[in-house]
Amino acid sequence: MAGESDRAVEANGAEVPTRRPSRWRIIARVVLLVVSATVLYGLLPRVLAVFAQAPRLLELNPLWFVAVLGFEIASFTCVWWLTRIAVPGVSWFVAATSQLVANAVSRIVPGGPAIGTAIGWRMLSVSGVDRTQAGAAIAATSFISNGVLFALPLVAVLGSIFGAPVPRSLALVAWGGALVFVVLFGAAFLVVRFDRPLKLAGTVIERVGHWIYLRVGRPNPPTAAGLIRQRDLVVSALGSRWEQALAAAVGNWLFDYLALVAALYAVGASPHLSLVLLAYGAGAVLGMIPITPGGLGFVEAGLTATLALAGIGGEQALLATLAYRVASYWLPLPAGLGAWIAFRHRYGTPPATTPA
Repeated sequence: MAGESDRAVEANGAEVPTRRPSRWRIIARVVLLVVSATVLYGLLPRVLAVFAQAPRLLELNPLWFVAVLGFEIASFTCVWWLTRIAVPGVSWFVAATSQLVANAVSRIVPGGPAIGTAIGWRMLSVSGVDRTQAGAAIAATSFISNGVLFALPLVAVLGSIFGAPVPRSLALVAWGGALVFVVLFGAAFLVVRFDRPLKLAGTVIERVGHWIYLRVGRPNPPTAAGLIRQRDLVVSALGSRWEQALAAAVGNWLFDYLALVAALYAVGASPHLSLVLLAYGAGAVLGMIPITPGGLGFVEAGLTATLALAGIGGEQALLATLAYRVASYWLPLPAGLGAWIAFRHRYGTPPATTPA
């Protein structure tokens, strides 16, 4: 019936109205799909060059490839630990399954990070976590994790002082990343400590958001007061546990980076660790571009190119990139499906609601 299609059922059994996607939202999604397909087509030669190395995976040093898998497992474990720090009392099962499912969804659809975040939020709320706390925890973990990511180039520059010199091309990437980190840190400090900068930015967002929401027919545009409330929620989500959260975020990226290093050793390369860190940082940032699922194509093209600048041979860079992406991108996809089945078996299907 037509009336039933406009209503959804909450977890407590109450019916709430749901909105049909507006025409502008449908157009935006179609445009995103077209752009994603176009970009993937342009990057297809580089992706195919990486996958052409698939038969050579059998030639890898098996011990080093096991190390690649072990480092990736440790990286994911750190993300689960970070979730448990942000949401005290949440079980390892919920932290692991919600992250695996959200990660898998974010890597199989264009613009997936937003959808994956919403699904992770639903799973946390279904497991018994307060919805506001779940939203604040996701925001806090994303903030601190991305902050560590943008700090990697600066760390690599400092490491290069005692190691291999940095090529000019990679130096530009490094200092650019370092500048971004300084700007982000300064902005985060001002936003956390003072209300006025957030009010000024919130006023602009409020005016622009009101105009956009009016055009697309959506209620409840963002407000300056709402931004301040969200800031307070993010800060209170971690409280005095910032040190543990920072350690978990560093462990996430560190073990993922070590997985790439192990992949390089698996193909017989002798990498300079500081230069590989620069290449890794560039590849990780490219993976955050929401145009293609999980940065597919961007990471393959960017990582092989930056590894070549770091002194890794062309074929070795292609094979190492493939081995690393198998462990960090492809294997977590079926793991996400298994996590979804396990979560549904214990808690049922998360309701089709989205966080404010």
